[in-house]
Amino acid sequence: MSDSINRFIFDNTDVRGEHVRLEKSYQEILTIHHYPPGVANLLGEFLAAASLLSATIKFEGSLILQVRGDGEIPLIMAEANSERELRAIAHDASQAMSLDFKSLIGNGQLAMTIEPKHGKRYQGIVSLDGDSLARCLEAYFEQSEQLSTRIWLCADANSAAGLMLQELPSKSPDKDRWQHLVTIADTVKDEELLTLNADTLLYRLYHQDAVRLFDAKPLIARCQCSRERVEKALISIGQAELNDIIQEQGQIETNCEFCNRLYQFSPTDIAAMFDQNIPITRH
Repeated sequence: MSDSINRFIFDNTDVRGEHVRLEKSYQEILTIHHYPPGVANLLGEFLAAASLLSATIKFEGSLILQVRGDGEIPLIMAEANSERELRAIAHDASQAMSLDFKSLIGNGQLAMTIEPKHGKRYQGIVSLDGDSLARCLEAYFEQSEQLSTRIWLCADANSAAGLMLQELPSKSPDKDRWQHLVTIADTVKDEELLTLNADTLLYRLYHQDAVRLFDAKPLIARCQCSRERVEKALISIGQAELNDIIQEQGQIETNCEFCNRLYQFSPTDIAAMFDQNIPITRH
């Protein structure tokens, strides 16, 4: 599968890993907004990273990676959910011409948000001190989770990919073994990440180590927007302001910022949002 994620573990050691490659889903997301090359590549890294991180968490819901900075891209984010559905966006990025991470992002914060279907929302935040998204994420795990984590990310015009190693909690961690595995992974080239499947890549890197690869799981590009979500957002604006818009425009139209899907609401629809006794007419 061209769009898939694979989990792997090393026998006799407390180290796990994930490998992801994205082609079709990555291209589907890029065709919606037509970003400059540097923005598209960074968005690919965000998608790969969100996929890797969401796969390590056992929950029903979504994981969101988001960066707000003062660079050429004010806001960039990617989301992956427990159904392995992906979406991503970069705001106000049409004029971002740099290929450099720091120029694109500038100074700001990296936020990782977990939104479970059931339970409380969690968010962790770290400063953008690293020179790449991978280094910033490693700093997040070091500060917030206190787990030794190494991440490799890359993207080009055609595909995006990522590799992650993480040391699991242990009473007696084998630091020499961890360093050995990281040192080998550090030799991986972007071309290998972008073109090789997990089986071939891991054999090339760890053919002398006992590594166990699990079955690949598919990933797809699919927006999680819905009419119900848009209704909740409109309700938060308030009925008076919505009625003003209705008077000026006759109806309310809004597009999903991720997939560009159009949602339309008539005066009857708006009234029904604030009166549960009036059924909403679906369009």
